[in-house]
Amino acid sequence: MIFDPVYFLFLAPAMLLAAWAQMRVKSAYAEGSEIRSSSGVTGAQAAAEVMRSEGLNRIDIEPVDGYLSDHYDPRHKVLRLSPGVYSERSLAALGIAAHEAGHALQDAQGYGPLAIRNLLVPVAGFGSNFAWIVMIVGFFMGSMNIIIGGIALFSAVVVFQLVNLPVEFDASRRAREHLMTTGLITAAEEPVVAKVLNAAAWTYVAATLSSILTLLYFLFRSGLLGGRSE
Repeated sequence: MIFDPVYFLFLAPAMLLAAWAQMRVKSAYAEGSEIRSSSGVTGAQAAAEVMRSEGLNRIDIEPVDGYLSDHYDPRHKVLRLSPGVYSERSLAALGIAAHEAGHALQDAQGYGPLAIRNLLVPVAGFGSNFAWIVMIVGFFMGSMNIIIGGIALFSAVVVFQLVNLPVEFDASRRAREHLMTTGLITAAEEPVVAKVLNAAAWTYVAATLSSILTLLYFLFRSGLLGGRSE
């Protein structure tokens, strides 16, 4: 399994999709960053207004270092925005900030898929870090039980990614709707925001495809998918 070229054959579609998605994100973000919103608010102000429109006023908004490192922390109830979003007044900044605010709204309203995703985070993290190790040990020892254990561990990653898709798409839907209903963007500006959020959505699709194809590779190498273990 180590340095197995078959693995890259399995992952090729996901790798190509991921590369395309990243280029699309950078292009859409660059375009949206050049257009100042008509409302003139910053990303942080937009996030606060989106949450306030649903009566959510207890979420802190903090700046965080990094490029597009924006995220909502459900454990500490904090929304963290990157420098290019927190204090910027562009359509890209508003779209990304509103997307993260959408996650805060999901959390406050008990959105089912988000709750499931949060429960899966530690399991998926463990599976992502240790599935490969377990699989390699299983192959070296010739133990199908250990190999199946590794496959089961990585299956948690796949489930997490599948659950994550509706969470991210719903957050983007909420972002676009609330930016419009609160008057933070106009109908003419909405397509630019949509382009940024749709581009970001493809990165999640690529991550999901990558995890599925990796699982299929494990099944193939184990002999459970028509291949044979080595």
